[in-house]
Amino acid sequence: MISSVLPAILHGAVLALGLILPLGPQNTFVLAQGAGQPSLWRALPAVAAAGLCDTFLILLAVFGVSVAVLGIPWLKTALIVGGVVFLLVVGVLLWRNGGGQENGGPGNGAWSARRQFAFTASVSLLNPHAILDTIGVIGPSSLAYDGPERIAFTVACIAVSWVFFLFLAVLGRSVSSIGGVRTVLNRGSALIMWGTAVYLASTLYGGMPS
Repeated sequence: MISSVLPAILHGAVLALGLILPLGPQNTFVLAQGAGQPSLWRALPAVAAAGLCDTFLILLAVFGVSVAVLGIPWLKTALIVGGVVFLLVVGVLLWRNGGGQENGGPGNGAWSARRQFAFTASVSLLNPHAILDTIGVIGPSSLAYDGPERIAFTVACIAVSWVFFLFLAVLGRSVSSIGGVRTVLNRGSALIMWGTAVYLASTLYGGMPS
């Protein structure tokens, strides 16, 4: 049984890792929260939100529901506009907060668990480029399998996402003691979010990326 699903597991793991490795808004936000929180445990809401959102998107991609939804032109446009606005706003907040500090927050100004979860979920779900990547790569790739093999492929993709987000939080926490690293991570994350927003806005004129 294990030998029959092993190729699907390896395929799913490698594919998911390839998609998640590039530093985008979601990854840099989780990394910045790992560095900005007083302990690793305090950064877990960001990890959980990112993992749950990726799980949701992967399941939609495998079962094909999101393909039908994003086939509606006006909905795709609304998704892009909403994503652009949100990424611009979050970028401003991260830039102003510098090293992840905000006046009056808990833990010497670290982002609260609720705010971490909400912002990470929004960054994850309001990024049409990431959504279309998931649909365009993971969804079609899952069609190569059926039954237990497809389940193994899907679970492998989801597991890689969770492990990678936890790794980012641990990495952020491990470098948090380096002087100025929190400011660099937060402002780097802000720049990536602004760059992604500009790219998404450009697709409104040139069509959605393939």
